[in-house]
Formats: sequence, structure tokens, C-alpha cells
Amino acid sequence: MLLDLQLSLRATPKLLVLCFFFVLANFFLAEAKVRHYKWEVKYEYKSPDCFKKVVITINGRTPGPTIQAQEGDTIIVEVNNSLLTENLAIHWHGIRQIGTPWFDGTEGVTQCPILPGDTFVYQFVVDRPGTYLYHSHYGMQREAGLYGLIRVASRDPEPFTYDLDRSIILNDWYHHSTYEQAAGLSSIPFQWVNEPESLLIHGKGRFNCSASISSNPGSCNTSSPQCSPFVQTVIPGKTYRLRIGSLTALSALSFQIEGHNMTVVEADGHYVDTFVVQNLFIYSGETYSVLVKADQDPSRNYWITSNVVSRNRTTPPGLAIFNYYPNHPRRLPPTSPPPPPAWDNAEPRIAQSLAIKSHKSYINKPPATSDRVIVLLNTQNTINGYRRWSVNNVSFSLPHTPYLVALKQNITDAFDQTPPPENYDFVHYDIFNVSKNTNATSSNGIYRLKFNTTVDVVLQNANTMNKNNSETHPWHLHGHDFWVLGYGKGKFDMNKDPKSYNLMNPIMKNTVPVHPFGWTALRFKANNPGVWAFHCHIESHFYMGMGVVFEEGIERVGKLPLSIMGCGKTKGLH
Repeated sequence: MLLDLQLSLRATPKLLVLCFFFVLANFFLAEAKVRHYKWEVKYEYKSPDCFKKVVITINGRTPGPTIQAQEGDTIIVEVNNSLLTENLAIHWHGIRQIGTPWFDGTEGVTQCPILPGDTFVYQFVVDRPGTYLYHSHYGMQREAGLYGLIRVASRDPEPFTYDLDRSIILNDWYHHSTYEQAAGLSSIPFQWVNEPESLLIHGKGRFNCSASISSNPGSCNTSSPQCSPFVQTVIPGKTYRLRIGSLTALSALSFQIEGHNMTVVEADGHYVDTFVVQNLFIYSGETYSVLVKADQDPSRNYWITSNVVSRNRTTPPGLAIFNYYPNHPRRLPPTSPPPPPAWDNAEPRIAQSLAIKSHKSYINKPPATSDRVIVLLNTQNTINGYRRWSVNNVSFSLPHTPYLVALKQNITDAFDQTPPPENYDFVHYDIFNVSKNTNATSSNGIYRLKFNTTVDVVLQNANTMNKNNSETHPWHLHGHDFWVLGYGKGKFDMNKDPKSYNLMNPIMKNTVPVHPFGWTALRFKANNPGVWAFHCHIESHFYMGMGVVFEEGIERVGKLPLSIMGCGKTKGLH
């Protein structure tokens, strides 16, 4: 690989520079790897919380296999859809898909679904280190078990040290199928999905079978090895990096390890100015890395718990075991699980949101001003008798032809060409009371962003259709990371609140909560050519219309692969 020394000595400075970059490019090409995965997605009976039901697995597993790579690697995933009755699409959550917007895996936005019996190949580069997720992005399919982790190792030293690297996925779990839930959400009268039956810690939970009402008496079995508690074994004195991701369908969670502090070091792939917590609040679509030292009494084991927050808690806690070697991994802790924080106290959750700042050595300052401000009011409405979630009184619906294909091929009748509103009547709208919102409507129109401009989005929470109720919504942006500029209580003031934005060391994330009766402000650069979903990461909320779509630089997108076509107005092109 090294250049001949005599040639270097005789070369001109210009040639030396060219040779240097040639060697450097070849070095990184040699270092980067191609990692190939073959997945079969199919139905199986599983009992993750002791209750047996049909779930969706990847190669027989849920959670699915963890993708492990180094930054710069190319990931190729060959997905065979062996589901007999369902389409499929897999989203690579947190991977920006720079240069490959067609592999974002969002049905209706970037691709047609993968039909039963078909095979689809995703190929993309993981360009940054960090902790990311993957999951189904078709209907409400994610909550049926199709999800997993992506771990991307850094090629450079990280700003913290640890001995061992481990991962935990948190989830909530329903016994009703997604078909039943979707039917209820789409019915008149409206039927809510209710609270989940269980909380899973890395795919394992424990449902009280005595509370099970089932026509099949053998459907719940607490002796099933599938629902034995998840065990995280640790060696006394060692420091562990725990990569924690949430893919709940509904619940915001508090995560604890009994008797142990957690030092937060990474959020959504970005290093943070470290802070210590005992309860880690985590919302669907978020990932964190925390450092935990095994420095407690090594003669016993400890509880790992997850609990619902922000909703009236009826789901029992998720329980796992923090196992100090050489204690038996199934040896239960001698104490009761630690009590959870109050579900309805938003103050500590807001405090954690405000505490997340960029690490001092990794600050990427945002532009000082933005070119465009879009204010999105989250409301719950009735439209033609159906209960819907809306943004600025518009309930989002997906078109039959993916936006990326329609825009690239100029199929103008594939979706509504009228853009949705960019704000609401913030002077007169009362966010603290139930509003009738008689002008609410449905649309699949999108926001067209000028390429390479800076865009501010303000998420404004309001009262639902129930009195004195406002919910926590985790919003996820595809194709980008954004700067989190600030959080606030009450109604966002366009004149006053931007003056308090954090422009010095804001964290960059891809998923962020908007707290009850509050607002969250974020900023991003519209510099990734493609079409990108931005939506609430709660399954039922997005299904009911809580989302928008951004287009930017569509003329810069390369030739689309035929594999993403075949539906709507692209039938016959697959």
C-alpha cells in the first residue's frame, strides 16, 4: 500500500497530494467491509410473556438478530417474506440512507411492500458509529415481533471507557393481534387498543396466567422456558456499556437496575455530556448507551425493571435479572423490585430531556437561524365519524404509490399536490381544552423543502378528546438527525421562545418526545435528497394519522431500482 520512497522524493507537491489521497482512500476502502445477512420472515407460535400467540420472527427469533458492523461498512440484508397473508417492509431506524433513499424501508413513502413469497435486498452504508434499530414499517406490524438492534462500532477512540459491551431492547406486548387492533381503531364506534398486557425486556416477560381469559386453557404457561427472565450476567468490578433501545408500540418507559447508577454517554448515535440517572426515561424509537459498574454486593443478584410512565399504569413491570457471576443466573434477588417513579409526574422526564446535551468534544453547532419554520399541532379529531390523530387538523394517510417513485417519475395524480398547513391559529387555539376541530380533514399531501435549507419544526402538544388529557408523543425523523433546540411548557410563543433556544451545545437525535401540554423545537438541514417520513413512533398513533412527509432535492436522487416498484401506479414495473 505504501508509495515508493524514491518516487515520493522526486514527485511534485501536487502529485504528492494526489498520491496521499489515493493511499488514504484505498486504506479506508480496505478497512470497510461488506456484511451480508439472509433473513426469512415468517409466522411462529411464541410465548415471550408465557402467553402463546402468533408472532413474526426473523430466522425463528424475536427480537431478531443484532446487526453488528463498523462505521463505513456496507450492510446487505436479503429479506424473504415467508408470511402467507401479509406484506412487509423493514425500516433501518437511525440510518440516514445517504445516497440510498430507496432503501429506507418505509412502505408507501420509499418503496412498495415486499409481497408474500417475494425476496427483497436492502443495501446501505452505516456511516456513523452508534446504537440504532430496525423494525417493520408496514401497518402496525412492528409490535408483532419484527424488530432488532443495529450496533455500529467506532473506528476512533470513544470519549469513555468500559470493559464489555451489551445490548437490551425494551418493548411492550399485546395479546390481541395487530389485525384486531387495527380493526378497532378503524371502527365506528372507535375501539382503543388499551394498555399492553406485558412489558418485555429483551424479548422476555411474565404475564399472570391466572388473569388470562382464553378459550384455549393451554395458551398461558408460566413454566415455558421462552418466558424465563432475561439475564444480564456481569463480572464484579467490571464496567459495562449497556446499549438500551425502546421499540414499544405505545408505552413510555422508566428503566432501572436495582442499586446501580447509570451514566448516560450516548443518545441516538451521538455522544452526550455525561450525566447520572437511576431511572432512565426512554421513549419508543430512542436509543441510549449507559455505563454501569458492577460495584455492589457480589453475593447476590439484582432486579432490572421497566415500568410505564406518562400513562395511567395498569401494565405490571417488566422484570429481568442483573446477575453477578458466579451466582446462579436464575437466582432471584432477595429484595422486592425497586418502586417505579410516579407515572403522572412529568417533571423528572422533562428534566432528563433538558439534561441531554452534546459532549464538549463533539459539538456540531446548528445554523444560527433557519430558513423556514413549520409548527405542527398534535390533535385528536373526529373525521367522518372516525377517531383520528391529526397534525394542524390534517390526518395523514399513505398513498398507494410510494412518494419517492411518484415524485421521481412525475406521477402527479398519485397523491394530493396541495401541501398541508405549516402552522395553526396559535393566537386563538386553546391547547388545554377539548376542541371540536370541525375543519379537520384527511390528506396525503407533503411538505416540499428547498434543498440544503435549514428548517425548524416546532411540535406543539394539545388536549386530546378526553378532558384534562395530553399524551407524550415520540417523533421520529427518517433520513436525518436534528438538533434539539428546546422544550417548553404550555403554548409555544413564536416571538419569545426562540430566544431561549440552545444554539451552543444541543444534542442531535433522530427521535424526540413532546411532553404533555408542551412543545419541542428542533432544527435540521434539508440536505439528504429523498422523501422522508416524520411521525409519532407510537404504532396506533401513526396508524391513525399522526405524521407528515418531507421531500427535498428529489432531482438529485439517482436512478430508482425497479425492486421498490410494483404497487399503485407502478404496477408492472417491478
